[in-house]
Amino acid sequence: MGDRDTLTGDQVMAEGLADWRPILGTIRARFATGDFVTGRTLVDRVTDAAEEMNHHPDLDLRYPYVDVTLSSHDVGGITDRDLRLARRISEIAAELGASADPVARQLLELTIDTWDAEQIRPFWVAVLGGEVRDGEVVDPSGQLPTLWFQGTDRHDVPRQRYHPDVWVAPDAARERVDAALAAGGVLESDDEAPSFWVLADAQGNRVCVCTSLQRGS
Repeated sequence: MGDRDTLTGDQVMAEGLADWRPILGTIRARFATGDFVTGRTLVDRVTDAAEEMNHHPDLDLRYPYVDVTLSSHDVGGITDRDLRLARRISEIAAELGASADPVARQLLELTIDTWDAEQIRPFWVAVLGGEVRDGEVVDPSGQLPTLWFQGTDRHDVPRQRYHPDVWVAPDAARERVDAALAAGGVLESDDEAPSFWVLADAQGNRVCVCTSLQRGS
């Protein structure tokens, strides 16, 4: 694979990056630093490594951890560039004694079921202050979840028109599904697992638990 070829979630998992997990076109890691100063040191050293490679992650410094997100924005997905930098970041974290929590990262995506996305998408761009990327409404600042539009048949009887898509690390999905079922949820469908499970609460409100496995880039 070249540096401009995007990788699927399955391909990323096959690389054996113990600290990282693919989530919605990115790879993500959390490193427990124990204190803010160590976190700052980790961010400084990652910044230096990123400059050397001319490939830059998103960094979120918190007490007591640092979240790192990697993707190749120029091709809209995960590439070998991200894998190389991920390995280097893991080395730096290990040198500082920062332990990885690979299943801690997650991402919420909102989905609206619609028979005409073109008709309603401009409204959502306006009301969210977002922009359109690949048909989705995205907050450029990264503060709000992405809004995705899923095709459905036209209908007159009111029914649920949107549902959350909760994106988790592939090896955290089963635990998340089981916990939801134990809390009174219902399994609507696991036909597409491990790509996604369709669940509902006791009143029928649906949500999908999603991973990056068995899908495209």
